[in-house]
Amino acid sequence: MSKKEKIKKSDSGQGVDLKDRTGSKNRVQPPKKYKCVMFNDDYTPMDFVVAILQIVFHKSSAEATRLMLDVHKKERGIAGIYSKEIAETKCETCKHMAIKAGYPFLVGIEEE
Repeated sequence: MSKKEKIKKSDSGQGVDLKDRTGSKNRVQPPKKYKCVMFNDDYTPMDFVVAILQIVFHKSSAEATRLMLDVHKKERGIAGIYSKEIAETKCETCKHMAIKAGYPFLVGIEEE
């Protein structure tokens, strides 16, 4: 459709052009999701990582242990997938807990 076809004269006769919007698509996109990724280091104890997974990410003891072993063996693991704001908040909470405990624990977010 050309520009000429999209613009039509108004019925008021005042010479005001209106844009025809009947063909436009108003689709709402779902929000992007972000992964909370935990990275392995040689200093943070495994028990601390399990505790973080249970407290911050609400994982069961068995699931937290499995995720901790994933991080340990594969150098990284996904603690959860959330909206951007929630993922950022959870990562910041983990970082503050690690700093308070004196560990260099690293966690970040990645777009899914």
